[in-house]
Amino acid sequence: MKFSAIAATCLTFFSQVLGEAASAGPSSSKVTLPTTFKPPQVFKNANLVHVISLEKNYAKEAINVLIENVSSEPQDEYFLPFTSAQLERVGGVEVKDRKDPNVSGFVVEVVEFDPSSDTQYYRIRLPAPLPAKGQQTLGISFYYLDTFSPLPAAIDQSDKQYLVYQFSAYAPSAYPTLKQKTEIKLPSSDIPDYTKIAGNDDIKEFPQKQGSKLTYGPFPEVPAGAVSPAKVRFEFTKPVTHVSLYERDVEVSHWGGNVAFEERYTLYNHGANLSSQFNRVKFAQSQYFNPQSSALKDIRFPLRVGSKDAYFTDAIGNVSTSRFRSSRREALLELKPRYPVFGGWKYPFTIGWNADAKTFLRKKSGDSYLLNVPFIEGPKQAEGAAYEQVQVRVLLPEGADNVHFYTTIPESSITEFTVDQQKTYLDTIGRTVLTIKARNLVDDFRGRDLIVSYDYSLAASLRKPLIVFSSMVAVFVGMWAISKVDVKFATK
Repeated sequence: MKFSAIAATCLTFFSQVLGEAASAGPSSSKVTLPTTFKPPQVFKNANLVHVISLEKNYAKEAINVLIENVSSEPQDEYFLPFTSAQLERVGGVEVKDRKDPNVSGFVVEVVEFDPSSDTQYYRIRLPAPLPAKGQQTLGISFYYLDTFSPLPAAIDQSDKQYLVYQFSAYAPSAYPTLKQKTEIKLPSSDIPDYTKIAGNDDIKEFPQKQGSKLTYGPFPEVPAGAVSPAKVRFEFTKPVTHVSLYERDVEVSHWGGNVAFEERYTLYNHGANLSSQFNRVKFAQSQYFNPQSSALKDIRFPLRVGSKDAYFTDAIGNVSTSRFRSSRREALLELKPRYPVFGGWKYPFTIGWNADAKTFLRKKSGDSYLLNVPFIEGPKQAEGAAYEQVQVRVLLPEGADNVHFYTTIPESSITEFTVDQQKTYLDTIGRTVLTIKARNLVDDFRGRDLIVSYDYSLAASLRKPLIVFSSMVAVFVGMWAISKVDVKFATK
């Protein structure tokens, strides 16, 4: 994997840097404004397409919008509104230029201005101010976690599961929109209920249904902040996998030439509860024809080629119902929990594995090293997985300093980062630990890079073996000195 040049460029051009001192980073993307703040009406949305994807167990929304500067001066701040409830569940906000993917430099920040207000904002800074009457096409994407409600709330273990999602037929916008439409993409065409609203022109009623897609609009001009409440109920007989806490440790060993990974999951199924007691006999019988089920029965973890020594444990201990395959082309860890995880059930577990350091670690120059690992690996399931709280720790060798990092995870999702020390076996000052906390991520970010740059001198690398050698010498010298002491009673 050739990433030295790419990583060096990233570390040069991106400003998310950590000093070597042990200090906590502030919330990485929050701006405080006066309580009287209102987004200035300097833009209008000339055309907008709002796409809501409900094909996984979280909602993904994409807003493709052609914005136009209607003021007489250049503008570079575009605001995106959310309700307070949505703000707690939204994550992974990213912005791109739809017409030119090479354009970069969009900065996304949470605006804090009035905690009592039900409307909150994300501020999007454009790479360059948009001149008067200028236009730019933005692609804004984000995710909502834990927003589905099962209906009915309790089902039999072999029944179909239906979920309800509430949304607005108008896209959220702090500016007037001249033309827009909203598309809802669903996992199947089994959609028993959805909100119907009056149409316009030749269309008598919205939405238009085409297979597993609903389309609201096109709508004529809509004022800023307009909302049209709607909801849809659809069939989703799959587990609604929600990880409330995901902890990932990456431990680097220069002497052992190894990178050790460990991931700890607090996993829930937020689907419909069972309406009666779980019947294991009925469940075992159903495995012969493998029907769709709302229970989580197995989990697949594709790992990097060359991974080895995989393990799977839970609160009880080692779990033997797993299979690990590793070859020159793939490495796959397949797990079966001790029990099927139905709606409302919880299953905490831990997995781990080792990998050759050459796969992830490169020497940049002199005493500088570059580590490139995925920020999140996690399971790869058809129904997806959502992560509410994420903590990634990179344990560097003892004596490592001048730590910097860059990640392709959206900066708005990172809440805190620190560099400190943690003592392990035979340490004196402790290992350098980089800790990054994030929230509201999904499996779409699986495999996004975390690049860590650090210095590790020859003296620091020799610290531990010299201490071990000195300790052993001291023990033997002490034993020799004790053996020379005459403890016999003297005779006259």
